[in-house]
Amino acid sequence: MKNLDGKVAVVTGASRDIGRSCAIKLAEQGAKVVVNYMSNRKAGLETIKTIEKAGGTAILVKGDMTKSADVAKLVVATRKAFGKKIHILVNNVGGLVARKPLAKMNEAFFNKVMSLNMNSTFLTMKAVVPHMPKGSSVINLASLAGRDGGGGGASAYACSKGAVMTFTRAMAKELGPDGIRVNALCPGMIDTTFHDTFTPDAVRKNVEGSVPLRRQGLADDCGDAVVYLASDSSAYITGTNIDINGGMYYS
Repeated sequence: MKNLDGKVAVVTGASRDIGRSCAIKLAEQGAKVVVNYMSNRKAGLETIKTIEKAGGTAILVKGDMTKSADVAKLVVATRKAFGKKIHILVNNVGGLVARKPLAKMNEAFFNKVMSLNMNSTFLTMKAVVPHMPKGSSVINLASLAGRDGGGGGASAYACSKGAVMTFTRAMAKELGPDGIRVNALCPGMIDTTFHDTFTPDAVRKNVEGSVPLRRQGLADDCGDAVVYLASDSSAYITGTNIDINGGMYYS
């Protein structure tokens, strides 16, 4: 028997990188997975194809997780496909948007970054938690930036991820009496399109040389941690923000 047989998992932003790894690994452990994407349907279908090729079960649902109407549609689609209960929620949607110092930031930009990272987490939890039975698990994706303030021009992103970390702790306290656990991951330098877009190669190489494990992280490093936090193996762990950074930073 697999660890997550009979469980239903929703993974937001699951068309690529960390979200894709989470969706695939949850399916490998027996969960029925809802793969959410916003714009890249082709990439979302690739995630579904990988899951189904391995014998798993998944559906693809389009939606902008910063919009409550889209989040509601995601929940409806999930319950229509897999039944009334949702056991696992992985809030992976998020992004830096752009690197901007304070002098070049305006209110609209700051609000956009906060909405993408924090509001999406709030909206999905508000919509999904009412359908989560005792023993369910929420895993939010925060960031090392939420601990150390982030790199140059990433202050808005760092603030938003710090908010996710605090919200995780608050929800762990609030939902614990209902038997629902809430944890977060704080990835450091993970080899994804995020850093392909926003981090120069020289910086990435420098990080590789300074991290105790002497490498960038992989999306699967995060995916494996999500499976652990989603399973009963972590039944007494809640309210944690787990660092996945190869020893780059100690909380």
